[in-house]
Amino acid sequence: MQNSFYKRYGKRLLDIVISIIGLIVLLPFFIVIGVLIKVDSKGPILFRQIRVGKDFKPFFLYKFRTMIVGADKIGPLVTRDYDPRITKIGRFLRKTKLDELPQLFNVLMGDMSVVGPRPEVEKYVEAKKDDYKFIITIKPGITDYAAIEFTDEEEILAKYENIDEGYIKEILPKKIELYKRYIKEVSFMVDMKIIAMTLYKIIKR
Repeated sequence: MQNSFYKRYGKRLLDIVISIIGLIVLLPFFIVIGVLIKVDSKGPILFRQIRVGKDFKPFFLYKFRTMIVGADKIGPLVTRDYDPRITKIGRFLRKTKLDELPQLFNVLMGDMSVVGPRPEVEKYVEAKKDDYKFIITIKPGITDYAAIEFTDEEEILAKYENIDEGYIKEILPKKIELYKRYIKEVSFMVDMKIIAMTLYKIIKR
């Protein structure tokens, strides 16, 4: 009963509170990161990409730009370690996960939740559509079990010549299992645990 109430009302309230506080507290970091991105390479500060949201509804996901302009047009949608398309400041932002901070805007707008399965591009959703029929019954999130487990995703993909194939065959199935685990367990305490685990992982890295 409590979990049902949390899923329907509490989770959205938590998202609003965290996103507003986060955006206010992190505003100085947004400014500094924005300046560093502009100094490091030509192009916009933010990168946006269409992702698949709840009930297969597409939305624009926002990140700090970590790659050269047009990178998605000259290479795969996923990246491996030492991808030449990644900028110098981009490598730091990716390692520390600071590139994900603009997604607090996505959370505030209601496209995403703080905790939930990571949103994918349509290509990968279509590759595992039967699984995603269950996964997209809730909003995607900034972090979850899979995001914590695969902080070294780019290093894993480095061993593949075809990284799209490696992602679909090795990483995505494991992520899907973790997504399903979260959806079955979702509660206020689980969300607090995942947020704490994520912060610990980021600080440790």
